[in-house]
Amino acid sequence: MISGRITQVFLLAVFVTGLVIAAFGAGIGTAWLLLHDRTAPVDGAAEFGVFWEAWNLVEDHFFGDLPDSQHLAWSAIRGALAGLDDSHTTFLEPQPRKLENERLSGKYGGIGAYVSQAEDGRIVLDPMPDQPAFEAGVRTGDVVVEVDETTITPEMTVDDVAALIKGEVGTSVRLTLLRGEQDEPIVVDIRRKEIPTPSVEWRMLEEADGVGYARIMLFSGRTGGELKVALEELKTQGMAKLVLDLRGNGGGLLDAAIDVASEFLYDGVVLYEVEKGETERAWTANRGGGFTDEALVVLVDGGTASASEIVAGALQDRGRAVLIGQKTFGKGSVQSVFDLSDGSSVHITSAQWLTPDRHQISADGLTPDLEVGITEQDRSENLDPQLDRAVEYLTSGR
Repeated sequence: MISGRITQVFLLAVFVTGLVIAAFGAGIGTAWLLLHDRTAPVDGAAEFGVFWEAWNLVEDHFFGDLPDSQHLAWSAIRGALAGLDDSHTTFLEPQPRKLENERLSGKYGGIGAYVSQAEDGRIVLDPMPDQPAFEAGVRTGDVVVEVDETTITPEMTVDDVAALIKGEVGTSVRLTLLRGEQDEPIVVDIRRKEIPTPSVEWRMLEEADGVGYARIMLFSGRTGGELKVALEELKTQGMAKLVLDLRGNGGGLLDAAIDVASEFLYDGVVLYEVEKGETERAWTANRGGGFTDEALVVLVDGGTASASEIVAGALQDRGRAVLIGQKTFGKGSVQSVFDLSDGSSVHITSAQWLTPDRHQISADGLTPDLEVGITEQDRSENLDPQLDRAVEYLTSGR
């Protein structure tokens, strides 16, 4: 999960090689320089003699294509990070980093169409109503053959094609499509616009009078505002009690987590952040929440992690909500994100979070007040015993 405070830092901290050296120390900095100049006089370079001894043998004997220097540098960074024994300290190449930024911002420049892979492996589109692709005549099931001048090949993934289609708002993209049994391809020019990616869905529950339901899929830059709208709309529909569903929510932005918790708390601590050297900071709720007194149940499971654990832990510790479901994932660490000059990034674990009662989230996770499981058979029969138990609790008080 990415701290809002740290996000501001990484937007300023694009220092190319110097950043790599500062972030990882002489080892990785040396590796990066050696990949560009084997004779570079860098501290610790002598220890990398064995690296080049091995790599020269690879160059001489490997039966296959060798990576270019950029991919070799990326591999060296990954290898060095693996030595830290921390699965959350990671390296992202430019394309995955771009997708991550779009996901967390809650918007992107695109045509408004879902991109997926059909059973035969071809990449197909499903346009969103009233969005540019729909208005340009794209139909569900249209097969993407070409994006601008790039031919779509069997080796390309959904993400590869989606990246080609996305771009700056106001620019145009030309798609060559195949439709049904038509022999001739269809060519459409579509002007990109800002496409929102909602992170909250909500409705009134038909099975219980006065009970609303809100599910948060991701904590993005849009989440706080979307939740406010959800609560306001549900109240106008008669909501007096709420089920907040955080199942399968893997996290997101810290600021968004604080905003969400603040909708249910008057004030007080949401979490403690402990940095290297045991420096501690308390993050508190913002005043003015829209649902601070009414009955609240939070659904959690093994996919509830990071930002969603912060919210669930705060509401549980503060006595504001009952947690129902299964034990959460246990990811309570902070990653500082630093963008590099080529569009890639490094995510470095720099702090840990504690709940208001100072329970450690990492590894331990959160234990629900009422443990309720859900089976594959339940899912196949479209049953949800966890939601049923939440409704029962809200309507019966136990």
